[in-house]
Amino acid sequence: MTREDVLDAIRTMLSEHMSHAHMQGFGPEARLNEDLYLDSVLILQIFLNLELEYGLAMPEEAIARQEIETVADLVSLYVPKPSAAPVPSFPLTGGTTDEGVHGEAYYDIKVHCFVSCVCDGLKRRSLDQRPFYFGVWDAKFTVSDRFQLLYHSPEITQEFFRSWFQRLYGVTVREWYDPRKTKFENLAVLLDLVKNRPDTGSVMVMLDMFHLPERENKFNQNPFPHYLMLQETADPRKWFVHDPDYRWEGEIEREKVIHAIMQPTVGGGYVFDNAEARTPDAEDIKAYFEACFVEDRNPIVDAVRDIIAAHLGGRDGLTLADLAAAVRELPVITIRKYAYEHGFAFFWRALKLPAAEFETWCEEIEALVQSLKGLHYACMKLGQTGDRKQADAVFERLDEADRLERKLKGRLGEVFALWCDRNVAAPVTALKRAAG
Repeated sequence: MTREDVLDAIRTMLSEHMSHAHMQGFGPEARLNEDLYLDSVLILQIFLNLELEYGLAMPEEAIARQEIETVADLVSLYVPKPSAAPVPSFPLTGGTTDEGVHGEAYYDIKVHCFVSCVCDGLKRRSLDQRPFYFGVWDAKFTVSDRFQLLYHSPEITQEFFRSWFQRLYGVTVREWYDPRKTKFENLAVLLDLVKNRPDTGSVMVMLDMFHLPERENKFNQNPFPHYLMLQETADPRKWFVHDPDYRWEGEIEREKVIHAIMQPTVGGGYVFDNAEARTPDAEDIKAYFEACFVEDRNPIVDAVRDIIAAHLGGRDGLTLADLAAAVRELPVITIRKYAYEHGFAFFWRALKLPAAEFETWCEEIEALVQSLKGLHYACMKLGQTGDRKQADAVFERLDEADRLERKLKGRLGEVFALWCDRNVAAPVTALKRAAG
């Protein structure tokens, strides 16, 4: 197919097959997220429809590409231009020169909004935030009674992270939001906190990102509960919004922010003072790692395996047609696996291990993330086609993701034990965490 043919096919897919509501600005230069409101799941849906309807097989590596920003980029996946000389990119530094794990700069991974908010103050005080990311790669999620994967639900609280942050860094994180009060009562508390925020203080609130359409939202979930931080500005009609997880800050109309906060889909908030932050003790870091580390299994792989089995088996009336919706939030959980980079980096720097080996493990982390992306695509294909023969490919993806993550955990456990030998007097105990 020519470039124009592929462009027409994508237009047809969106308008006729997917009934996409944001086609006004469609064209080669249209930005997928900002102009067309296409998130990562919808882009995968385009890939799948083009494969099933037009026979345009998507190259495996295309699912992994991060630089797909416009419709033209999407077209180029099928009609590629001559490739330029590759420019190396190093995961931890995010730069084009290898400063290595022992350099000062490193890439700030967006993987968990609560963790990103509390860690923002650590960076401002030149404290190492990396140990706190031990709790992210297997951070809790839930599976509903209809076997749907959920990154956020009423059963999930931030208490694990809140209490450990206080123990590690000495920062009191106080929950100001009271679910027993009305939304308006909680809003009154928030307004007072923002107005009286000290210079070193942070006011965190949960809002529904779906109702801030001017903000980048790579997942475009509806709803999309998300924590960020607020400050007053010189203009009483605007608030300064600081979103460490999405590496964005700027002014937004106060009423728009309040509208997103007042949605019935969300509720939560914390305050803390960055001036309290201190360097964590080695004994506390050891205890936190042990509390976080799920050594003998991979919760997300186990959960997806159960979800697929339930849909294949028709449990409680489920069908394969329900599978795509059941795993829709898998990408939100998948990006948490990048937190392994922070874990490896902390121990590599502390132990002065070879930078080249660190980069090898970063590649293994990337392989895990891409295997989970491929798993998501395979689940969507199984669900949309209803072809039970596709199940074998799905379970192969599951096994591969499980193997890759066990390999990462094996090496991480080894360097943790070595770090303990050098920094902690007490012996290393069995590593267990009640995850799920």
